[in-house]
Amino acid sequence: MRLTVVDAPDQPTPSDELAELYRGFEQELLVPLWTEIGDLMPPHPRSKAVPHLWRWAGLLELAGRAGHLVPVGRGGERRAIALANPSLGGRPFATPTLWAAIQYLMPGEDAPEHRHTQHAFRFVVEGEGVWTVVGQDPVPMGRGDFLPQGGWNWHAHHNAADRPMAWIDGLDIPFQYLTESQFFEFGRDAISDAERITPDRSRSERLWGHPGLRPVSAPAAQTGSPLLRYAWADTDRALTDQLELADEGYPGVLEPGHAAVRYTNPTTAGDVLPTIRAEMHRIRSGAETAPSRQTGSAVYQVFDGSGRVTVGDRSWSVTRGDLFVVPSWVPFSARSEASASDSDSGALDLFTFNDAPIFEALRLDRSSVEGKDA
Repeated sequence: MRLTVVDAPDQPTPSDELAELYRGFEQELLVPLWTEIGDLMPPHPRSKAVPHLWRWAGLLELAGRAGHLVPVGRGGERRAIALANPSLGGRPFATPTLWAAIQYLMPGEDAPEHRHTQHAFRFVVEGEGVWTVVGQDPVPMGRGDFLPQGGWNWHAHHNAADRPMAWIDGLDIPFQYLTESQFFEFGRDAISDAERITPDRSRSERLWGHPGLRPVSAPAAQTGSPLLRYAWADTDRALTDQLELADEGYPGVLEPGHAAVRYTNPTTAGDVLPTIRAEMHRIRSGAETAPSRQTGSAVYQVFDGSGRVTVGDRSWSVTRGDLFVVPSWVPFSARSEASASDSDSGALDLFTFNDAPIFEALRLDRSSVEGKDA
């Protein structure tokens, strides 16, 4: 790094001796704190990421073109196209800690088996017909389904339908890249015929998918949820019940017209993945959330409805499938605005994932709502 003598109130008085001292620092690869403290210790987080919006229609069109031009197989492994935050130097990172991508699988295609230490999930905003095979357990994927997968589990994908299917992938790739902790391993070149069956429920759902009940024989805690599919019907029912109970005067919603649920690990009741928190929010037609901010970053996808979201000084009208980023400590709010093409409820449904488990484990979590520390 090149050290420069600066004539400023918070810096030492310029002199030839100071310049010579700085040259000595450079030669020994030393950097004095007094020249860097404003960048290293700011009064509040200053994220390298910026708010940004990706339109689902554009992503889907490009992914479809890639489906006809780019094969799936060893080497590339997945036809996954990552969101690249415009301020992160061209890296395929949505935020400094989170990866988000659209994955696209053509009819009859297999995405080969592999495993990695990165924790991951899949979320389906539209379509059906693909089975993800995790630990040789075929798991159906349909609209609104959330499918978590803890790190170092073998997994492959198979499209048993007669049409393409797209979904979003979320991983902690940037975090593990930054901490230099990642491992990757190829699996079998092809899944077995037994894994090509298309059950309505996976083995993991038959064992773990019963609310409030857990198998006595299972381990007390597992890294990453053993439940491999959180079905949309259950999520939708939970959100609907929250809002209806609030109308009846029973507490349980975040704020008027705003219901939310968090996907959790049934063995711990904690977050579904060690480094990723995932939630679904429903904002009733005409309702608006209070501006809030938190340390750590988040990615949102509109599952249904339409509305207007504000992230810092940016504001966008959004509709089904659109994705956007909320950087660390940048204020965020959302308002539901029903249109003729929306569902009957007119609500704005937002799927979101963030890196809160990391910040909470390190005691670096902080949040505020409308300027009041929470």
